[in-house]
Amino acid sequence: MTTEFLWYVPNTVQPGHRGDDTVDGWGTLDYSVGLAREAEAHGWGGALIGTGWGRPDTFTVATAIAARTTSFVPLVAVRPGYWQPAHFASAAATLDRLSGGRVYVNVVTGRDDLAAYGDGQFDQARRYDRTREFLRLVRRLWHEDDVTFEGEFYRVEHSTAAPRPTGGGHPRLYFGGASAAAEEVSATEADVQLFWGEPLDGITARISRLRDLEHRLGREHPPLEFGLRITTVVRDTADEAWRDAEAKVAAMAAAAGSPLGDRHAGSVGQQRLLDLAARGDVLDSCLYTAPGRYGAGGAGTTWLVGSAADVAAALERYADLGITHFVLSDTPYQREVARIGDQLLPLLREPTSA
Repeated sequence: MTTEFLWYVPNTVQPGHRGDDTVDGWGTLDYSVGLAREAEAHGWGGALIGTGWGRPDTFTVATAIAARTTSFVPLVAVRPGYWQPAHFASAAATLDRLSGGRVYVNVVTGRDDLAAYGDGQFDQARRYDRTREFLRLVRRLWHEDDVTFEGEFYRVEHSTAAPRPTGGGHPRLYFGGASAAAEEVSATEADVQLFWGEPLDGITARISRLRDLEHRLGREHPPLEFGLRITTVVRDTADEAWRDAEAKVAAMAAAAGSPLGDRHAGSVGQQRLLDLAARGDVLDSCLYTAPGRYGAGGAGTTWLVGSAADVAAALERYADLGITHFVLSDTPYQREVARIGDQLLPLLREPTSA
């Protein structure tokens, strides 16, 4: 199975995302395209593009980047409730066609400023039910003609999406979430379950649970694949990496004033990461949990820290568990996309010795 390595495009209006020091040009198309071209030049297959209300529209940014790159594949984060499934199926298939198959999709169900864009579905369990229906309908619209569908959340009559995605397939569907409801969506309708940076024992347990759910729920698609979205602090030596990581956390602590505890928690997956700090500052070989104490969230809550060899060894242990998709990043984004691409990716692509 081919292993995928993706970077991250922050896609925010205000500079300073996760400590990035870029000021000039931040939030412009030139900045995002420049980052995508650096990713192309340094071995990355593409990048996840951040989403959220109050940020530039992710699909528009992805389309503009795809038009100005040659091999870069945007992983476009989208939300049911912001998109209607037929509209999204058409838009994604169009971008897929125009770019020659260069689009992946990351479906996001977690809370956002829902009321601001007119989404009235505030109940978490119902949002996941809606996401499953969204994915099921989008898949049908990508592959079938004259679709008539009436579900709990969506309805279409005699709908045929045109154009169709390239090659008779469809854009790869990534999905995250750690709650029981989220895992049922992944087990039945996603192509890739994307994990945040949990230790190896946590990922092992979740993969086992998802495999069982695939069987019990009667998955109709090819087997679910697995990905890891995490911050990677890579330096020439382990000592240098840890000095920089600890300095970053010290700056976060000074800005926060005190540990934030669980005040950043907003989901089951986020709380799982925050709870890791109780087990120690460093888990497994080099998984750093301290950032979550001072406000870091999502993929920034835990970091893999070390030399390129250290971090490559840690990622290979995840690969041994069945992880085949890696979405990595560190700040400043423009510098680290080159450093990590040049130092880390060649080690991960070397054949494993017997």
